[in-house]
Amino acid sequence: MTLVLALVALAFALLPAILACANLIALRTPEPEAAQDGLVSILIPARDEEGTIVDTVRAALASTGIAVEVLVGDDHSTDGTAGLVRALAQTDPRLRLVPVPALPEGWTGKNHACAALAAEARGGQLLFIDADVSLAPSAAAGLVAHARATGAALVSAVPRQIMRSLGERLTVPMINFLLVGYLPVPMMRASLRPALGAACGQLVLIDRSVYGETGGHGAIRGLLHDGVFLPRILRHAGHRTDLVAGHALATCRMYRNLAESWAGFSKNAHEGMATPRALPVWTLLLLAGHVLPLLLVLAAAFGLATPTAGLVALAALVVSLATRAAITLITHEPAATILLHPLGVVVALAIQWNVLLDPKRAGAAVWKGRSYPVKGTKTPHSQP
Repeated sequence: MTLVLALVALAFALLPAILACANLIALRTPEPEAAQDGLVSILIPARDEEGTIVDTVRAALASTGIAVEVLVGDDHSTDGTAGLVRALAQTDPRLRLVPVPALPEGWTGKNHACAALAAEARGGQLLFIDADVSLAPSAAAGLVAHARATGAALVSAVPRQIMRSLGERLTVPMINFLLVGYLPVPMMRASLRPALGAACGQLVLIDRSVYGETGGHGAIRGLLHDGVFLPRILRHAGHRTDLVAGHALATCRMYRNLAESWAGFSKNAHEGMATPRALPVWTLLLLAGHVLPLLLVLAAAFGLATPTAGLVALAALVVSLATRAAITLITHEPAATILLHPLGVVVALAIQWNVLLDPKRAGAAVWKGRSYPVKGTKTPHSQP
């Protein structure tokens, strides 16, 4: 019996290993072209972000290779966010502060702020970034060059994630691991199937005309997970979307501790993995491939599994950790997180199951002082 379990573990560990090999080859950092024309509007929704907004805006204004304007949407901040942006705007006419109107019924906060910013933008390309994302100087130009070269209407990337606390290191690495280990990027590029669309909401470039045609954030106004639903909206309308390597394009420190990470990853879990149909499948994939190997190796060490099962399980564990190591090192995340991988998988699944099973969490998602009712996850296909 233990040998059968070990073979199952090896099979489930090999799946993301094979996909990761293909994806790490396919995902490249886009290079900017010389003297690109056009204007990129860098759009930053901000709500109580006084601790990060200055660095974020300065990095955006330092963009090279293409002309940019930077718009910060002040979404009713109660701290010094607006004042800091106003002070910076006095030193650079490319920067504008956009007061976000009151949140209408049926909208989530970030989507409403992004829609308000898009309405004020002048550029032909809209680059949405979170208020804790710091762009590299060539990021905007590189993303635009890739979009033009490939014909993609949306190009996204995962910034290099800054992690200092144990709580961050247990949770944040799963972003890249799930994308690189389980999304077939070559298949995504060869197909317009909406289900294959994926993006990271921290860093998304969208063609302005396509944004208007598809409804942009207005088409997903009541949803929280723009990284899932924006590319699906565009793909359903017949537009290509793409992912590129993002570790050289930007940096981001999402959270500061486990409590923030738990809350942050919980807020839109019901629109991703935490559904009655999806979560059991993800639980099987992740536990069998990344937790079961370690358990079987320990069982063999204590004489609770056969030596052959122990060797097969050890091979599965090596494959699992090697996959995680390759993703971690290539995306420039902390190497110290690699050995935390089995525990990180358990924590990730615990967050998802808590969202699915906790009645309070099932009734509302709370973020930035706002509470949103949990809705179904069917992707809207047209502008409301």
